[in-house]
Amino acid sequence: MTTIHYVVIGLALLVVIGIAVALVVGRRGEPKVTPRPGIDYAPGVGDDDTVPRETSRRSVEQAVDSSVLGATALLEEPSAGELEAVLEVEVPEPAAGRFLRLRRRLARSQSTLGRGLLSLLSRDTVDQATWDEIEETLLTADLGVQATSDLMERLRTRVRAEAPRDAEAARALLRGELIDLVGPDMDRSLRTSCDGRPAVVLVVGVNGTGKTTTTGKLGRLLIADGRTVVLGAADTFRAAAAEQLQTWGDRVGAAVVRGPEGGDPAAVAFDAVRVGAEGAADTVVIDTAGRLHTKVGLMDELGKVKRVIEKQGPVDEVLLVLDATTGQNGLTQARVFSEVVDVTGIVLTKLDGTAKGGIVVAVQRELGVPVKLVGLGEGPDDLAPFSADQFVDALLADPA
Repeated sequence: MTTIHYVVIGLALLVVIGIAVALVVGRRGEPKVTPRPGIDYAPGVGDDDTVPRETSRRSVEQAVDSSVLGATALLEEPSAGELEAVLEVEVPEPAAGRFLRLRRRLARSQSTLGRGLLSLLSRDTVDQATWDEIEETLLTADLGVQATSDLMERLRTRVRAEAPRDAEAARALLRGELIDLVGPDMDRSLRTSCDGRPAVVLVVGVNGTGKTTTTGKLGRLLIADGRTVVLGAADTFRAAAAEQLQTWGDRVGAAVVRGPEGGDPAAVAFDAVRVGAEGAADTVVIDTAGRLHTKVGLMDELGKVKRVIEKQGPVDEVLLVLDATTGQNGLTQARVFSEVVDVTGIVLTKLDGTAKGGIVVAVQRELGVPVKLVGLGEGPDDLAPFSADQFVDALLADPA
């Protein structure tokens, strides 16, 4: 090879290197878009996988006012913490089958309502003394006086007519009566999706029932079912509430609308619904401050929160969170809340922490609204849609 050949090859290499350097320098000036939860990314023009796919729905995060959320603009260079948060977004357990898994915990609670009654009705002779024990068992299980009276009458009629001879016959008889008592025909569906606007869910309750945790778990439940969710941190009086809800949102990629500590909770709720509407979210779930049902001022404030939200559209669900271990005291709380905000459903927490279970029946009778969700543990996915027949089966099941 001659010297001229070497010169030509050298010049060609220099040209290639020059073009490569120019391309690299040019690309450095382009903005970098970091994928965030809830935004649909796919290859775009020129197969550049940082270009968002064109979509008819704006993402929730694009609609969020950074002054409200403290969110980082999409085109900004992400921090290491933000990238880590994106990478660690969890995939919640689907709603389907949750109660089947969780009812094992209920079965281990040694239910007075279920297995206590079953042992009494399985006796060789069901005499008056046995009926007295059955009545005491029902009252002890927080079933309430009227519900106890109704069930006693129906059981007496069935036992006289059918005379169950063994435990299995008694179980079948009792199962049918308890399912009827719990209410299999009540509408337990959650209105969490509407045409043309986000569904709005307001979570209310007294102090210590687990409202913020329930709000976060409900967000996970909805995201597991494919919903886009905005969480509203309208509990502005408890310092840790907004941070707690932010953590729940970060874990599953839900936007969280917050306000200043001690600020107006109605304003935060209003902003949350606005953000949800502008971002085409499916559901806005709003956490509210815990309040004593005996404090008139606090209850009036809760009514104000609901009225302010309704300036933009209806509130689709008002979920009252009750601690199942409080028993009959929870009925008083439920009655007052229902007068202020028109409760549409009950969330019973700590249901596995009580051996009673009758509170499900009692609170439904008191308010005329169904138990829609139950909490049976401390795990992030331990919130499940309530099922009357599965609940009764758990009450009657032998502990594992």
